[in-house]
Amino acid sequence: MSASVVSARGLAAAGLAAAAVVGAVALPASADHRDRPRVEISAVQYDAPGGRDDRSNRSLNREWVELTNTTRHAVNLDGWRLSNRDGRVYTFDDYRLAPRATVRIHTGEGRDTRSDLFQDRRREVWDNRADTATLRNDRNRFVDAESWGDRYDRRHGDDRYDRRHGDDRYDRRHGDDRYDRRHGDDRYDRGDRH
Repeated sequence: MSASVVSARGLAAAGLAAAAVVGAVALPASADHRDRPRVEISAVQYDAPGGRDDRSNRSLNREWVELTNTTRHAVNLDGWRLSNRDGRVYTFDDYRLAPRATVRIHTGEGRDTRSDLFQDRRREVWDNRADTATLRNDRNRFVDAESWGDRYDRRHGDDRYDRRHGDDRYDRRHGDDRYDRRHGDDRYDRGDRH
């Protein structure tokens, strides 16, 4: 009987050891997932405030995109790319974004600091009517994007476009037949226009 007790203890010990190995392997994987670098586009100023776009350096530097590191670890952005829909690209060179920090990438010329980077361009990058800012890492993997404007809204069914450009209330106020057809209004079907 003592042989079976030893065997049961041995099996229990082996089972605990196997569970510990599996647990040790699984924990770092979940910790890596939780601490994976997360950088997002946190704000975009695509239309320089304070007047018209006159291609002056001051106007160009009022056009910017902000990136925020949402983790507790610095993220090396060397080789990362920020682009617009037309293919204009800014590539980060030897820049580390501090933990929980934000960096503003200006369009115009300037001296790079920890909180401000400059694309050194002499023309606007971001379209005031509609565009998309896309961030990709050094392996060309998608990280984040921010879109704005009428063309984007129309393609993606954004409610904001409908409210700005002819929602149902507009149609009703102006007696538009499309409202009646869309909503199956009996008066339209019978020919009784209001």
